[in-house]
Amino acid sequence: MIKLYMRRISLFTAAFLVVSLFSSFIFPVYASSSEPEHVKLRICNWEEYIDIGGWDEDELIELDDGEVIGENSMIEDFEEWYYETYGIIADVEYSTFGTNEDLYNMLTLGDVYDLVCPSEYMNMKLITEDRLVPLSEEFFDESNENNYYIRGISPYIRNILDGQEINGQAWSEYMAGYMWGITGIVYNPEMVSEEDASTWTILTNPEYRHKVTIKDNVRDAYFAAVGAIKRDLLLSEDFKNDPDYSVKLEAEMNDTTPETIQAAQDYLQRVRDNAYSFETDSGKADMVTGKVLANYQWSGDAVYSMDQAEEDDLILNFAVPEESTNIYFDGWVMLKSGIGTDKAKQHAAEAFINFVSRPDNVVRNMYFVGYTSVISGGDDPLIFEYADWCYGAEEDAEETVDYSLDYFFSEDKDGEEYIISAEPEQLDRQLAAQYPSIDMMERSSIMTYFNEEKNEVINNMWIKVRCYNIYNTPVWAWIAGIAAAVVLIYLFIHGRRTKKYYKYKNDQKLIQ
Repeated sequence: MIKLYMRRISLFTAAFLVVSLFSSFIFPVYASSSEPEHVKLRICNWEEYIDIGGWDEDELIELDDGEVIGENSMIEDFEEWYYETYGIIADVEYSTFGTNEDLYNMLTLGDVYDLVCPSEYMNMKLITEDRLVPLSEEFFDESNENNYYIRGISPYIRNILDGQEINGQAWSEYMAGYMWGITGIVYNPEMVSEEDASTWTILTNPEYRHKVTIKDNVRDAYFAAVGAIKRDLLLSEDFKNDPDYSVKLEAEMNDTTPETIQAAQDYLQRVRDNAYSFETDSGKADMVTGKVLANYQWSGDAVYSMDQAEEDDLILNFAVPEESTNIYFDGWVMLKSGIGTDKAKQHAAEAFINFVSRPDNVVRNMYFVGYTSVISGGDDPLIFEYADWCYGAEEDAEETVDYSLDYFFSEDKDGEEYIISAEPEQLDRQLAAQYPSIDMMERSSIMTYFNEEKNEVINNMWIKVRCYNIYNTPVWAWIAGIAAAVVLIYLFIHGRRTKKYYKYKNDQKLIQ
């Protein structure tokens, strides 16, 4: 009985194998047909400029319309979301850079990325050099619920990006904003007056000799220098009341005439003599530790400095120079050298921009990096709730002031819908740094693109400032240098005469 059963099984198995083999020829099976599509996305961003996750439970942000916490890194969460949303596996290779110029050099040396996030003037340079892929029409489709960027960008910021052009093309055709802010001075109010901190001339103020720092890059340094040397013009009533004030302010702050460049060089030479250092990132720590009393800073880093100092019971303030301030944007752009014509890569890149523009992720990134997102959230109130969570006064506060953010969240600078009731000191601290007032914004100016010829002149000026400072040379050094030169000339002439004398003597001996 068992043998008969086993035989039937064997016959059945053999028949099944024959049918299966026959079927494989008629109906071939492709293993790859059931496997999800893969796309590799190479991203390069500023250092420490995206949430890396790992939040503690006590860092949970509880808002009226939801809770926010970063358990995993933003990159990991994007990969999971992209697969769940589109059924495609995204493998993200994430890299960082330190300055705009570092990124440009990396690209020049052959590094290949699909999506990068430089500042506005570097993006203008990349547009001019035809290195970028324009954003797709689908990216701007506001009916697509996954297009968080276009559905949530601040109307104030959107107007700026749409209105600024390079080579006849709007920035917004190529650049999706990420973070934005202004520049100003972080200072210790116990040692520096608000009046002194509210002008670019603090950088050469002898009262703070070796107690101030300045940015170690030519564009930010040049902007501050121009603001200082044009101070009288910029603060004149005729200039400020001009109907074309904004246009003329931008022209003045981006002036590259030979006279202005020379004046800026002379001013920066004096800054170098007066400053503690030129720095890119160390200024935050120098303020917290008290090495310096005032620090030229981007607003996001200003928030970080004030937060860190507060943990050590040190109060720092933030002042916006009365002459002008730079409004800057860091924005996502897609590179031809990486994306090329690969639609799958472009879809993944644009999806990443949308993912980091989702309101909860905006809050996560702002919490982690301290900068302000260009996203206001559209109909989603989460981002405004986060601003109020950060800076709104406690219910038992004795004194409060109303601080309007309508210009950013609704573009109505006289509106009363987005009001934060804050403690008065916040007007000089983190709130004003992260969300500048409309008065500050009205004296803000963009750094425009300098062509190659102007860049070369400006960079040569910067080399002179950074590599040799004539103002640092004391009188005794000039005297010693001149004396040394005289001695060398004397020794040279004396040596030639001596050589000629001995040559003459030798010739006389040969004649005899």
